[in-house]
Amino acid sequence: MTDRHDPHAHEKILIVDFGSQVTQLIARRVREESVYCEIIPFQSAEKAYHDINPKAVILSGGPASVLDENSPFAPDVIFKSGVPVLGICYGEQTMAKQLGGHVESGHHREFGRAEIEVTSSCKLFEGVWARGQKSPVWMSHGDRVTRLPEGFSVVAVSENAPFAAIADEARHYYGVQFHPEVVHTPDGAKLIRNFVRNIAGCRADWTMKAFREEAIKRIRDQVGKGRVICGLSGGVDSSVAAVLIHEAIGDQLTCVFVDHGLLRLGEAQKVVTLFRDHYNIPLVHVDASETFLTELSGVDDPEAKRKIIGKLFIDVFDAEAKKIGGADFLAQGTLYPDVIESVSFTGGPSVTIKSHHNVGGLPERMKMKLVEPLRELFKDEVRILGRELGLPDAFVGRHPFPGPGLAIRIPGAITKDKADILRLADEIYLEEIRRAGLYDKIWQAFAVLLPVRTVGVMGDGRTYDHVCALRAVTSVDGMTADFYHFDMNFLGRAANRIINEVKGINRVVYDVTSKPPGTIEWE
Repeated sequence: MTDRHDPHAHEKILIVDFGSQVTQLIARRVREESVYCEIIPFQSAEKAYHDINPKAVILSGGPASVLDENSPFAPDVIFKSGVPVLGICYGEQTMAKQLGGHVESGHHREFGRAEIEVTSSCKLFEGVWARGQKSPVWMSHGDRVTRLPEGFSVVAVSENAPFAAIADEARHYYGVQFHPEVVHTPDGAKLIRNFVRNIAGCRADWTMKAFREEAIKRIRDQVGKGRVICGLSGGVDSSVAAVLIHEAIGDQLTCVFVDHGLLRLGEAQKVVTLFRDHYNIPLVHVDASETFLTELSGVDDPEAKRKIIGKLFIDVFDAEAKKIGGADFLAQGTLYPDVIESVSFTGGPSVTIKSHHNVGGLPERMKMKLVEPLRELFKDEVRILGRELGLPDAFVGRHPFPGPGLAIRIPGAITKDKADILRLADEIYLEEIRRAGLYDKIWQAFAVLLPVRTVGVMGDGRTYDHVCALRAVTSVDGMTADFYHFDMNFLGRAANRIINEVKGINRVVYDVTSKPPGTIEWE
């Protein structure tokens, strides 16, 4: 996969991250072409280039201005290497400046939907856009290129970007001022395909079957005859990790399922049944709900909640490892987005979306090393791997449910009563979605117990109870999302059931917030 595993297994694309909130989408588009890629912060890009030996490089967008002092830039080795380079937004600007062009500020900015006109053909546009064609794109820039480096020509313009796309065909350098990685640029994925497959010439050999075989070998090589405990949350990620590791090392694995009191209704029994009865994997079920709820009492900051929960998980795993006579490794379902977000959290260029416990390593007091077999995968790739491993579709296709569980769906302080109220409301909401045949059409749906109470009238009495918000979104990758357009009859049924069946809620609202590129989800 990478040089640290098997340097000859796959051809690779290096994505240099300048801090764009949608850099992960570039990687998704590349992976969709069955080509392996890695995102590396610009500060580490020179070393990564030598380690990875990529077939091509993509320079991401970012919030900085190339005109600022100490602005980030691409390492010179990339432009001296002779490999194809695609610069996106900020990536185009820094490429132009570093190669002798000119960038200016103070012109009309472009944010959101725009239209480009193709002025010349080039290999990047081949089979997608013809000369004279106009096409919608997604722009997000304040600065713009005003003079091209030697060897470049203009291949597309927009109303406020005279160099909306540029190309140096001889060196296979391309720059676009728009974002081809987002769904708001309808033909963007085709442009990335052209760059990765036709210009860089990468083979389409990044498959889940290949990943499964390679991952099993890596796990065996890493673990040897050691013992592994796997932190099982009940979600798709940790479940797929557990089944994959069990396939690799069998009874050397023990799963530890921690009930922290913030799970969905009936969650614990479903997980225990699946792993003990269906897969016959050794499983320890720990009810630590009282400990978790006590530690979370009075805490209202969502990041503080995450960190408390992460620490308590580690405490439980450590204690259980000692009970089974010690363990050499702790396995968890870390995904590639967790790694990228955590890199940003520890000094990378991106704005932090959320911290992810344990990505950077375990506490020194623990004598275990991490096993993270999924840390190269995105969520949808994990689902494909889960099916490859034989996990039931009903389990693999479940909506995402983050490790902290209901803790981040109860804004403000958490209590057991609030968790019980939300648990039941959430179950009713999902039950209605399934009854309507909508579950598989929605990427994620959940209820939120808002930190407000309202006066209402139920029957002949007045109430002063909680407000419940319902959220449902459609998404391809989880990075951009739109609210699901329920009809009012559905919302009426769901709200009516929640108000009638859940004591403590007297009002239900539906959240119609979309998630365009660069915004942060509810969680």
